[in-house]
Amino acid sequence: MNDLDIAEVARRSGVPASTLRFYEERGLIASIGRRGLRRTFEASVLDRLALIALGRSAGFSLEEIIRTFTFDNRPEIDRQMLVAKADELDRTIRRLIAMRDGLRHAAACSSPNHMDCPRFRRYLRAAASGAMAPHEPSVRKVVGRRTKR
Repeated sequence: MNDLDIAEVARRSGVPASTLRFYEERGLIASIGRRGLRRTFEASVLDRLALIALGRSAGFSLEEIIRTFTFDNRPEIDRQMLVAKADELDRTIRRLIAMRDGLRHAAACSSPNHMDCPRFRRYLRAAASGAMAPHEPSVRKVVGRRTKR
């Protein structure tokens, strides 16, 4: 018998039983029966949970993850969706790099007052204009290129 009860699935996957029940309600996983009062799952549920965890860590919503499974519950990952998510991550990385550089500059700036520093003022204008918002792909253009510290 290769089926696992919900406690064993939770232990092996690191996913709490409450989340497993939620995933089952949403149709992401399916139990195959019960052993006493506990749900049981096929051992393959661990692979499915790993795919879900990978998708969540990449920033995919549960709805997007649900769409990756076909009617026979096999994963069929949309490659265009992966490219779009990778592009989104690139934009986020650029935004975070610009924020990091701004924070480092502010911490090390030799101006007695940050408001007197031209570079800090550029960061302020970028933030005020919304250019440092998560959706903005051109943060680097607004605040300038990274310089040596």
